[in-house]
Amino acid sequence: MKLVLVTFLLVSLVLSSFLFEESMAGSGFCAYKCKARCAKADFKERCFKYCNICCQKCSCVPSGNYENKHECYCYRDIKNYKGLPKCP
Repeated sequence: MKLVLVTFLLVSLVLSSFLFEESMAGSGFCAYKCKARCAKADFKERCFKYCNICCQKCSCVPSGNYENKHECYCYRDIKNYKGLPKCP
């Protein structure tokens, strides 16, 4: 019984480490894509903040500065509390 429990704990630890690495890779992707998307924005910090929030939810960022939202429907469809587009 102890062997089964130890094996289960080891497998759980290994699987959780893989999931942690995947989540870290996603944030690097978002930072890179959002930096490019917000490069010409007037309010770069705000653009970068909201772009990262949207990227984390959608796992994609449209190319270009403001256009091409059709490339990522999830990113395009996120609205703020006023019903306006949240993602830059």
